[in-house]
Amino acid sequence: MSLPEDPPATAASATQSERAVVRRAAIATFIIFATNGFIFASWAARIPAVTETLSLSTGEMGLVLLIGAIGSLCAMPLVGPVSAKVGIVPTVRLGGVLAVAAGGTIAAGLLAQSVVVVAAGLAVFGVGIAFWDVAQNIEGADVEHRLGRTIMPQFHAGFSGGAVLGALVGAGLSALGVPLPVHLAAIMLAVLLIMVVVPRHFVPLTVHSAVGVAEAAEGTADDASPASAGKEPGGALAAWTHRRTLLIGVVVLGATLTEGAGNDWISKGVVDGLGTSEAAGAALFALFVGAMTVARWYGGRIIDRLGRVTALRLSMVSALVGLALYSLSGTYWLSAVGALLWGLGAALAFPMGMSAASDDPRHAAARVSVVSTIGYVAFLAGPPFLGFLGDQVGLRLALLAILVPIAVALVLAGATRKEAPGQTTAP
Repeated sequence: MSLPEDPPATAASATQSERAVVRRAAIATFIIFATNGFIFASWAARIPAVTETLSLSTGEMGLVLLIGAIGSLCAMPLVGPVSAKVGIVPTVRLGGVLAVAAGGTIAAGLLAQSVVVVAAGLAVFGVGIAFWDVAQNIEGADVEHRLGRTIMPQFHAGFSGGAVLGALVGAGLSALGVPLPVHLAAIMLAVLLIMVVVPRHFVPLTVHSAVGVAEAAEGTADDASPASAGKEPGGALAAWTHRRTLLIGVVVLGATLTEGAGNDWISKGVVDGLGTSEAAGAALFALFVGAMTVARWYGGRIIDRLGRVTALRLSMVSALVGLALYSLSGTYWLSAVGALLWGLGAALAFPMGMSAASDDPRHAAARVSVVSTIGYVAFLAGPPFLGFLGDQVGLRLALLAILVPIAVALVLAGATRKEAPGQTTAP
């Protein structure tokens, strides 16, 4: 028995329906970003417990953590080709499943007090987070294109908010004496459930994805298949020779160093340099993270009003002034003002870099993968470099070295100027 055909939908109703789908995808992407931040911070908050359980020194624990970072760095270049071949939903779910498997491995290693097993789990965790992180940024950029307005900073605000919640949960469970393996098991079950339910609301990655863009109505059929989206002509390696992509990567590298330096050292800098209490140092860190979260939540409106290049330049100027004020001032309150400006300046550069790398959806997966990989180098090189330099000249003065990549990002801000879909740029 056949059902009667529905009356033809009007263009307005089709657009309204598509926008509803994209809004659901935006909410799903926000949840995935927030979950990523939550799982990362939940783990980070319990690192002291891991160090104690495994009877490691701080330096030895740093080497164990480095294994996870290397796992992420090795996996990130693979995410673009994988997501272009199988799609974003399977890619982000692969990242989640690997993270869950890694959590189980780490829990088993802690129960056995085996450094080798924990290190192996961290390596898998790094790979999973890499697939998860790059895939969520590709999906976020596609949703942004479809909405026709800047929303990527809000996704990153979700990550920051999830990280704050994860840190609070981790600290609370630690205070209650909840064993870390139990903590990890609960988190991994929650992640597994989220990965099954939430990504099904993602929108398929296609070339002509922006709502209201003329190319969507005029696009040719041979470019519109999900399988072709994100593929760089000549293969994934071609993205590594694309001049604009590499320049955006350098901008993101500067942004990642700026953000990472604040996350790692802003609290210790005032404790060591100004002799403040640890509580005062923690308050300054909270101010920095809070400023970043607020700037990311409202930053999309600023970017849409001023344009990406102007917003990026203002961000880098704010970070430059804030970092200099924090490092050179002799009082806690001036350092706090510096931390505020630093956080506001560091907030938007990374999400703007992700948006810029995905301006042409045909190449989004490959280029976001390249830019993420370049930016992630900062997580590997930044902390040990600044720590070593801090031993020589003092931590607050050592942080002034970050002024160099900030200045470079300021000079190269023009590379993020919006590129129309299908526009060709010099390799």
